[in-house]
Amino acid sequence: MNLRGRNKITPEFNMSSMTDIVFLLLIFFMIASTLAKQLETIDIKLPQAKGKTENRNTVTVSIVANGTFYVDQQQVSKNSLTQTLQAQLAAQSAPSLVIRAEKSVALDEVVYVMNWANQNGVKVVLAVENQ
Repeated sequence: MNLRGRNKITPEFNMSSMTDIVFLLLIFFMIASTLAKQLETIDIKLPQAKGKTENRNTVTVSIVANGTFYVDQQQVSKNSLTQTLQAQLAAQSAPSLVIRAEKSVALDEVVYVMNWANQNGVKVVLAVENQ
């Protein structure tokens, strides 16, 4: 009596499904990492309010309590602030500016940056911490 079955198990492994899964995971993590990009580069205490900043194609102006200005991560003086902003925003089609000012910064400093932005047609967003 011959009791052997006809079905033979082949030791081959199909890698196409594994490749698809790895590719989908790669895409997921690439998208998740770009969405997780933080605007905060300088540690300052922002005022609290409801809302959040979502636009990633912006130039960030940070104002520290001692009156120091930062454009993105670069420290600039108040006198050279406008030239630096013009150079950074010149390449953008719809320029926008995020102002990150500490709670204790004088309102005059924030108004100075907002006034320049309004004169040059730049959209201004004031960054705050979420409540």
